[in-house]
Amino acid sequence: MMVEKRSLWKTILIYIMLAVLTIVTLLPLVWMLSSSFKLSSEVFSFPIKWIPEKFHWENYVLIWEKIDLARYTFNSFKLSIIITAIQLLTSSFAAYGFSKCHFPGRDKLFLAYIATIAIPWQVYMLPQYIMMQKFSLIDTHLSIILLQSFTAFGVFLLRQFYITIPDELLEAARIDGLTEYGTFARIVLPLTKPAMATLTIMSFVTVWNDYMGPMIYFNSNKNKTIQLGIQLFVGQYSAEYGLIMATSVLAVVPVFIVFLAFQRFFVEGIASSGLKG
Repeated sequence: MMVEKRSLWKTILIYIMLAVLTIVTLLPLVWMLSSSFKLSSEVFSFPIKWIPEKFHWENYVLIWEKIDLARYTFNSFKLSIIITAIQLLTSSFAAYGFSKCHFPGRDKLFLAYIATIAIPWQVYMLPQYIMMQKFSLIDTHLSIILLQSFTAFGVFLLRQFYITIPDELLEAARIDGLTEYGTFARIVLPLTKPAMATLTIMSFVTVWNDYMGPMIYFNSNKNKTIQLGIQLFVGQYSAEYGLIMATSVLAVVPVFIVFLAFQRFFVEGIASSGLKG
């Protein structure tokens, strides 16, 4: 009886802690949503008014008139979708080679490749820029696409999932006459939907939220993304915080939709890949 009571109180305590963490995590988002309906002068009022006295819906109209938000949103979608698709392709092929194909030096090559995750981007940022400049790709979307087409983390994530697939299953497919590409397409890919969904979410969110890359490589207005567009509401002497919050809310919506679409596979993929928080 005492054991059951302790277990019950432990469960209640865990749920209380999770509820508190959830509230703390969501508070900034709620504040951002609330501020998007306020005037700039009301955003930082104290105490915080979580429900505005007057909802300024015109903020969501002004953001389309003040800046070329439609173009910036399109550019963000374009880069996020293209880069995510390429990362899925390159990471899945590389992960399959590192997990199911046997060749000399495979494990050492994998460790060397994965070790690049530990190198900060700031270390090779300048060499990358010089390289893109030599190729005359500065201020083009192609520069960002080429630089982000390969991800060591994506290879690691998918490899962790691929090694759980029995080798006997692949051997049976090869005996039946399937080529290596056929085995990959017909056997491996259908079994790796959770891992692919996990990588899809991570890649899409990373590219969509990228600020430094577009800021460095894009100079012209036609190539800018929504993250750079938000910065345009910051003037020399003041910032239009109400419009900044409204644009930020719109910038969060696509990420939220992508996560909802893949959340079931995302949780399953994290559990199956062996990653731990």
